[in-house]
Amino acid sequence: MIVDKPRGWTSHDVVGKVRRLAGTRKVGHAGTLDPMATGVLVVGINKATRLLSHIVGTEKTYTATIRLGQRTVTDDAEGEVLEERIAAAVTEQQIRDAAAKLTGHILQVPSSVSAIKVAGERSYARVRAGKEVTLEARPVTIHSFDIHAVRRERGGKLQDVDVTVRCSSGTYIRALARDLGADLGVGGHLTALRRTQVGPYRIEQAHTLEELAGSLTVLPLADAARSLLPVRELSDGETVELSFGRRIPATGSAELTAAFAPDGELVALVKDVGGQAKPELVFAAHGEDA
Repeated sequence: MIVDKPRGWTSHDVVGKVRRLAGTRKVGHAGTLDPMATGVLVVGINKATRLLSHIVGTEKTYTATIRLGQRTVTDDAEGEVLEERIAAAVTEQQIRDAAAKLTGHILQVPSSVSAIKVAGERSYARVRAGKEVTLEARPVTIHSFDIHAVRRERGGKLQDVDVTVRCSSGTYIRALARDLGADLGVGGHLTALRRTQVGPYRIEQAHTLEELAGSLTVLPLADAARSLLPVRELSDGETVELSFGRRIPATGSAELTAAFAPDGELVALVKDVGGQAKPELVFAAHGEDA
């Protein structure tokens, strides 16, 4: 299920809602969105939850608005303003140059109010408890950091920058906003964030919770896997072997591959190991209910 998460909801809130709509507790999601963020949240139901771990690590695309001239404790608009500076003198070219420096393979220090655990406790919980938090920089990839518009706010003292970011999994857009403002010497934070794509799944496929309450629209598991991974079409004999968890002749690719029965059912995810295709995850196990 591709959900258009509303602002103010946690990803866990969405999972709880889908559990009620679908009438099952076996529901999960592929990648948390902050409460202030909206957009694509991929939700798995029943067997599809087993595909989620292969979706989490895919590329993401976001549209966002960054406010220059203010630094906040959370690096977004929900946190207390720590410092305010006049950003009127910052030019659009300077903003583009700073964004270019944050593009490519970079080391990024996550926001201190992230869900990363420090000494067994969530970083955001430590910050809210008044504790000092220092997180280590992590490698991320910013494939593109495009500037679309620059608007003056509060009589020109602040500037809002509309951007689109395509990035690797694990990137914090709040941290990009913080680092852009820091590089420009005026501070920055995120005021709006919308995720428009997770791997192959796009916002155009997403449904609001209101729409889903009226009609529970789902993306079939086979379709979800076909769009996510390379595909192998199986013979009847190979389908039987995989359904028992046995290996079949090699696919000829080092990539994880979705293997489909002649009737189009997703049988397993396979990977070549030692000259054979080994089932990494079996969806249509012999004797298992659908």
